[in-house]
Amino acid sequence: MGNGGLDGKAAIVTGGASGIGEAITRVFVERGARVVVVDLRQDAGEALAGELGDAVAFLRGDVSDRTIADAAVAAAVERFGKLDTLINNASVSRQRPFTDQTDDDWDLAMDSSLYATRNFMLAAFAELKKAGGASVVNFGSGAGLDGQPNQASYAAAKEAIRGLSRVVANEWAAHDIRVNVVCPMAKTAGVAQWAEAHPEQYAQSAAKVPLGRFGDPARDVAPIVAFLAGDDARYMTGQTVMADGGAIKLR
Repeated sequence: MGNGGLDGKAAIVTGGASGIGEAITRVFVERGARVVVVDLRQDAGEALAGELGDAVAFLRGDVSDRTIADAAVAAAVERFGKLDTLINNASVSRQRPFTDQTDDDWDLAMDSSLYATRNFMLAAFAELKKAGGASVVNFGSGAGLDGQPNQASYAAAKEAIRGLSRVVANEWAAHDIRVNVVCPMAKTAGVAQWAEAHPEQYAQSAAKVPLGRFGDPARDVAPIVAFLAGDDARYMTGQTVMADGGAIKLR
């Protein structure tokens, strides 16, 4: 089976025990990679590691804590002998109008998204540099590109990640480390609950997507992340890839 160049890769996936992160973990393992899953959800992480066996090491931790980033890198090297792939998927935010968002709301979004992405990239750099062809995939969002109402702190954090990723793509190219961004639109458990509670609003949102639906995390989003992480994308860096059914078309 073609694995898109993931066979033998050693990855960290933040937020890797649920939602899009879990789908990424599963697709990576299916394609021959080994994964350190970093997640706050102990039960989900342990269940996933139990199911997927030696290919997964679970580390419970808050991604905004820099010591967790260091621990994740150490776990990858200890378990798998190397680290050549970093997927910064985790983020948390609260939705309110801009004028209602508190300092705590901003801290939550920035710490779990922007600073977590920064911390994991810094922690991973020495190992990625050794890999001889490493990949980082960071997560942006259509909320930032479109300016979705009630998403000020989240959108700001996600657009900051895109800017940071472009800079690091230029700086780390000399070390053969690629840095790309994916912006997903997927029917996660949270979106499914929202669709059930607000079916008309969900239908309107889905209708705005040219392909007519929210993506499936495992079939539509995770394979795009796998492509960016794998050797098939070895000539791509500094790019933002929209995994959103055509909802936003970058120019």
